[in-house]
Amino acid sequence: MAKQSTAKKEIPAKQESAAAVPRDAGTTQKSAAPHLDRLIHERLRLGIISALAANTSLTFSDLKSLMNTTDGNLSVHARKLEEAGYIACTKYFDGRLPKTEYKLTDEGRRALQSYLNHMESLIKQMRST
Repeated sequence: MAKQSTAKKEIPAKQESAAAVPRDAGTTQKSAAPHLDRLIHERLRLGIISALAANTSLTFSDLKSLMNTTDGNLSVHARKLEEAGYIACTKYFDGRLPKTEYKLTDEGRRALQSYLNHMESLIKQMRST
């Protein structure tokens, strides 16, 4: 039976290729990424805001179906958007059935527009390099 070596193998330091170093390494470039609205950037929250921007209002069931998600997941993300003032939630009864309806607020519309402008600037920045 072969005896296993207990000596640790030294892993060589990773060398950066020329492609990994930015062309303008000596100059300072401002990156637009740090200013990204992390609240909207999350996939499900971006979907909720986008769907509400394209519609006057949507019910919880409509959003759940559009986003293809669970009740709990949608509820948590919608609440974060509501707490930020990006969406408004109205609860009411339709006959005996409880309904929850969401609308995009003016603040939410501004935040989405700002987010889209920011993403467009990132795309332009990436395409120009």
